[in-house]
This record gives sequence, structure tokens and C-alpha cells, in this order.
Amino acid sequence: MDSSKIDVNLEYYKVFYYVAKMQSFTEAARKLNLSQPAVSQQIRMLEKKLDVVLFVRKKKGAFLTDEGAILYEYIERAFAEITKGENSIMQLKKLEIGEVRVGASDMTLRFYLLPFLEKFHELHPGIKVTVTNAPTPETLKFLEEDKIDFGVVSSPFDESTAQNFDFKDVKQIQDCFVAGRHFTSFKNHMIDVKELEKMPIISLEGDTSSGKYVNDFLKKYDVDIHPEFELATSDMIVQFAKRSLGVGMVVRDFAKDDIESGKLFELRLKQRIPPRQIRVVTSKNNKTSIAAGKLLELLKKRDD
Repeated sequence: MDSSKIDVNLEYYKVFYYVAKMQSFTEAARKLNLSQPAVSQQIRMLEKKLDVVLFVRKKKGAFLTDEGAILYEYIERAFAEITKGENSIMQLKKLEIGEVRVGASDMTLRFYLLPFLEKFHELHPGIKVTVTNAPTPETLKFLEEDKIDFGVVSSPFDESTAQNFDFKDVKQIQDCFVAGRHFTSFKNHMIDVKELEKMPIISLEGDTSSGKYVNDFLKKYDVDIHPEFELATSDMIVQFAKRSLGVGMVVRDFAKDDIESGKLFELRLKQRIPPRQIRVVTSKNNKTSIAAGKLLELLKKRDD
């Protein structure tokens, strides 16, 4: 027998499995909703394909031959794995297991996403949530590469990549400049953005949407700032500004508490920086998981 030429209908193995398990053609037919002749025919077809006898029929039932017993060992394991697979699919559909991969920056995670993750975990504790923390450009790259299910980022996008995504604006954010007590001479005065060139600016390091957005805005007024400190997080910018080490360039939410307490004040610019948006972004090319879809539904429901 040339095994390379064996081409067996998988349905035959299903019939074989139940006949062997129940030791009865009649019971297998009942289980499978088939007629007994149909079961017998499929077993004969399988035996013909494999060129072996698989069952010996006796008064008390159908019993495996030695060849049939060897085959059953493999088919039983295969059906056990199939059953596990089916059970896992059911668990996924019921949101008992699964994974959500989210991309978010420090800002979008802290000031938008975190309460939703907390609620989602309460509703579906069996779902693993992985948050990849990265600036907007990296998050969009991860989304394109299918390393995350969706991203929560800040606008605007690079127009060359925006066509690959669907997005929804979910919260308005405002960029600003904040300062501490050593800069009180600027407090309560309208300041031309040109004045920023003379100030020790504290900004985020690296390629961030926030930095690019504010710098693009300033360039419209021929303002070119050279930060004295470039830091890893906005929280650190606020800490440096509170110690009057410079003027911090941050999203207002990061400094809100310190502004309200009087530890910092916001510079009043004659040329107002336009507000931006936090956006929930999905890929047009990649399908999200069942669990990710449910979290997205939660985000949409809250926003509506």
C-alpha cells in the first residue's frame, strides 16, 4: 500500500471514532443521525482506502481489530484535541478566556483608557489585557503590523498613514506651557509665542505626536524652540517645572492638579494652541479578536 496516495474523507474517521467508542454500528448511527447502512458503508470505504479490516462484528457488538485499535489510539487523541478546540471557541465567545492587545501612550492610558480597562476587567476577569505603552507613531506602526488589536492615541495623524485606519475621536485635550514660582513675572500676562524662544523649555524626548503638534503650531509664527531638558515622561516635565527648572510643554491634564493648587500656572499665549483629540484607532486590514471587539463596544457605549 502506497500511503502517499491515501486520500480519506475526514467524515469517515468521525464515523469510525463513534463506532469504536460505542462498539456498535447502531448506536453510532443514532449518535450521528445517520442510517445504519450509511455508517456501514462509510466504514467499508475507510477500510478500502486503508486496505485493512478495522472491525469484527459479533453478536455483542463491533470490536476493533489490531489494526483498528492502533488507528483508534490516534483518532481518539485527535478528537480530544478537536473537543478542546471547540470548548476553547465557546469560552472565547462567552468571554471566559481570550486576550486583548491595546496600544496607548502614558497620556491616553491615564486620562482616558484606564477606567474602561478597570470596568472591562470587572466584567470579564478571564480576559488577559496587554497594554503596549508607546507614543502615537509607534502605536500606529504596531497596529499596522497586527501586534495590537487597537490603539488609543492622540491626533493628528500623518496623512500618509491615516488611510489605513478607522478612528473615533473620544476626548478633547489641550497642549499648554506651565511654569513655577521663578517665572511669576509672566503670570496673568498675555505672552506672544515668540517669547518662548527666550525661555528654558522642558519637553518630551523622542518622536511624539504632542511634540510634533506644538512645534508645527509654533513654526507658523516663525518660533523655533530648543528645549533645555528633554524628559521621558510628562509627569517628569511637571516635576521639573514645579522646581522652576524651566517652562514645561505638556498636555494640560498632566498639570491640572498643580495648576489648581497654585504650584504651577499656565502661560497665557496670544496665539492659542488649537485643541487636539484622543482617538480610538483600528486597522482597516486586520480583524480584531472577539474580546477586543467587546472592549471596543464598551468604549463606544460609554462615549455615546
